[in-house]
Amino acid sequence: MQAKKRKVLEGVVVSDKMEKTVVVKVIRSMRHPKYTKLVEKWKKYYAHDDTKKAKVGTRVKIIQSRPLSKLKRWKVIEVL
Repeated sequence: MQAKKRKVLEGVVVSDKMEKTVVVKVIRSMRHPKYTKLVEKWKKYYAHDDTKKAKVGTRVKIIQSRPLSKLKRWKVIEVL
């Protein structure tokens, strides 16, 4: 049985007020099904940050992980 590949997303840190946790806003573009206009959709993810290097406004790369708390399911792997 092959292990599942974990998802990797890229986004901007919008909050770093928690201890070892950052909130990352990931924006994706999609085409509207009826009007075919490009629409931006976004979602916020809670990510674990051991090094505490990610500050508000920095771009980060996050990877899916096991549940770390009630809301945290992602880890920061790189500060871009």
